[in-house]
Amino acid sequence: MQEVFNYSNGIIDEVKLEFKRYLFHLINWDSRLIEILGARGVGKTTLMLQKARLLNSKVSNQAVYISLDDKLMFNHSIVDIADGLEKYGVKYLFLDEVHKYPPKQKGYDWTAEIKNTYDRYPGLNIVYSGSSALKIYKGHGDLSRRKSTYHFAGLSFREFLELNRIGTFRDFSLTSLLENHQEISASVTKDIKIIPHFKQYLKTGYFPFYNEDPPSYFNRLLSILNVIIETDIPAVSDISFETSLKLKKLLAAIASTVPYVPNLLKLRQELFIADQRTLLKYLDYLEKAEVVNTIMQKAKGNKIMQKPDKIYLGNTNIFYGLNLLGEEMGTIRETFFNSQLDTAHELRLPEKGDFLVDGKYIFEVGGRSKTFKQIKDLNNAYIAVDDIETGAFNQIPLWLFGFLY
Repeated sequence: MQEVFNYSNGIIDEVKLEFKRYLFHLINWDSRLIEILGARGVGKTTLMLQKARLLNSKVSNQAVYISLDDKLMFNHSIVDIADGLEKYGVKYLFLDEVHKYPPKQKGYDWTAEIKNTYDRYPGLNIVYSGSSALKIYKGHGDLSRRKSTYHFAGLSFREFLELNRIGTFRDFSLTSLLENHQEISASVTKDIKIIPHFKQYLKTGYFPFYNEDPPSYFNRLLSILNVIIETDIPAVSDISFETSLKLKKLLAAIASTVPYVPNLLKLRQELFIADQRTLLKYLDYLEKAEVVNTIMQKAKGNKIMQKPDKIYLGNTNIFYGLNLLGEEMGTIRETFFNSQLDTAHELRLPEKGDFLVDGKYIFEVGGRSKTFKQIKDLNNAYIAVDDIETGAFNQIPLWLFGFLY
């Protein structure tokens, strides 16, 4: 066990505690089994390490961190590790990259091992993280009745400002923002020229690793997209190498004309996909992994079998990272709005306007010249306007929707 403690403490002791993401304060850390899912690069590992370090600062070695793709796990099972740690008084076990765990026997994967560990050691709290693509996975162990699941989004614009020491602000509910946006925006902009920071966020602000090596940011972002398609999705869906190539081609086709209004027949022909059901399944893979985001007018039955009405990239940084033709600001604005509200709200495509939020609020998204012409006769209709610091009445600054979490 000393090897495990040395490995764990060496990683935990290096993490910084000054800045904590929004989810850190939302998780009920007393839950015995916590699942944290999120896109690659959003900070799941850092989140767990921060909690582990705080726990160990109170009681030495009560928390242990292990990445399940580490060589340490090649010859050890989760259950065996937990058994040894429990005898040393460990109370919290943090397991990272669970979808990369090498199973020790057929039909007995990480879900089965975590289930058995949970049942066998009631004094041990387990926190595990994995790719968003795990939403595709059907494991051998039923964790649904035991786990508390949390989804971890990328940096909000509010968090971007705090991380970069530009300003520290609280988050707001959508209702509060709609009712009090003039006061909120005025309190933010009284000391900050907000628009330049917002433009920077749209390009490089979604993933917290930007500050580690700014010149290499987009190269790292493209590498993450490759890993998602070549490693993460195959790890949870048993797709072939040929299918992963088709996923890349599908992403390229979508990215070339986002927001993409899908022509499924044309896509099938371009990708040599025989039937629509398979194509929709591929789209679902990319959406579960948060590479793209689909939006529909109505939700009917199983979403995976429905043709989406519009497809966006997962966030604005991907748009810039793929170096798409020109700065399509209309697309970038809508992608930002979609990514910030999709975290906690239901988005649909309305008959008039750009977004229907929670079945109640209609939004048009645009620049300074955007008017209420398209939505003038609708109740609860708003315009999210770019390039303004403060709004008036139902005209709200676009950047302010980055303060929802």
